[in-house]
Amino acid sequence: MKWNRVVVTGMGAITPIGNTVEAFRENLIKGTSGCESITKFDTTQFRTKFACGIKNYQPENFFDKKELKKLDPFGQYALISADEAIKDSGLLDFYELNKKRVGVLFTSGFGGVQTFQDELMQYFQNGKNPRYFSPFFVPRMLLDLAGGNISIKYGFKGMNFSVVAACASSTNALIDALNYIRLGKADVLIVGGSEASVTEVSVGAFGAMKALSERNDDPATASRPFDLERDGFVMGEGSGCMVIESLEHAQKRNAKIYAELAGGAMNADAYHITAPHPEGESVVDVMKEALEDANITIHDVDYINVHGTSTPLGDLSEIKAIQTVFSGRAYELNISSTKSMTGHMLGAAGIAEAITSVFAIQDNVVPPTINHFNDDPAFDSRLNFTFNHAEYKNIDTVLSNNFGFGGHNASVVFKRFVA
Repeated sequence: MKWNRVVVTGMGAITPIGNTVEAFRENLIKGTSGCESITKFDTTQFRTKFACGIKNYQPENFFDKKELKKLDPFGQYALISADEAIKDSGLLDFYELNKKRVGVLFTSGFGGVQTFQDELMQYFQNGKNPRYFSPFFVPRMLLDLAGGNISIKYGFKGMNFSVVAACASSTNALIDALNYIRLGKADVLIVGGSEASVTEVSVGAFGAMKALSERNDDPATASRPFDLERDGFVMGEGSGCMVIESLEHAQKRNAKIYAELAGGAMNADAYHITAPHPEGESVVDVMKEALEDANITIHDVDYINVHGTSTPLGDLSEIKAIQTVFSGRAYELNISSTKSMTGHMLGAAGIAEAITSVFAIQDNVVPPTINHFNDDPAFDSRLNFTFNHAEYKNIDTVLSNNFGFGGHNASVVFKRFVA
């Protein structure tokens, strides 16, 4: 069976290091840290007092009061990134656009956690009286409403659903979208993830698990993937969105093409609810399967945007898997973790790093892994982690990895587009 080729034609983002896709792009290359002390709530009793939050954000600049009543911050971020991506794609200027063939696959790890927290607090503070629940509680909270609101705004009547795989969610969404377009089930899919997770509930809950860094004396350098003194991930938030479509459809409307989404794979560790397999067994498999799906070999990959969350176990198991798959070739390619700058954007991490992968191809540059101070002898010193400074080189193919609690693994491959 002949599959449709799939390309990226639009991108949008609101992140801890830039509230537009271009600002995000610039700060990735500069090596900008998005981490700072939390000011939106009192952190006195919290283990972790910092996060990579969205900055200089005024919701009233994007939404009227009526809209804001219906939108949790995660839903706001989703609409903002989707609007930028759709405008960037020029999709709505195509007079022959069949909106029944345009769908939305948008996801989140948490959904409306701020709304959930606020509504429960209201309920308990008012004598457990259910009359204090807002009629907008459910539509603000449900994570599938991000995609629902996007489809309603633009009239897209194709498939519309959310896939949830914790921190691999938006990478899974990309792979689903890739395969639906390959099979001719849609012409265009708006794919993204959104998270508004700098809240008491999420920071407190992940802190209770001891999953977060506690480097409260130096927040800007707290996210330290592969560093000897890494002590946990940094909470991040934001949203990213890609417009992907069949090559035939993109060429029919003379769209600009950023890159080709060439392949992807997903599987499970079947090992532990939160810890990765120490040798990365299934991560080995998922990378091999992604390369095979993209019809490339290890010799074609120039850069791996790793999951690299800055946790002691996770970073090590992923690098072991990379060395197993790529063998001696691993020393010839670049590796970097952009979570060193953005923190871990949870369900939005995969799409933010997919956008980063496309930037790498467009600009022939590998963004850095910042905040490296001390080598960890557990890692092979011959590997190029792109520490602290971006590296300019020819980039034609990028592999991007994302993993999630529950043992979810996903890898996608982007290639420079050649007609």
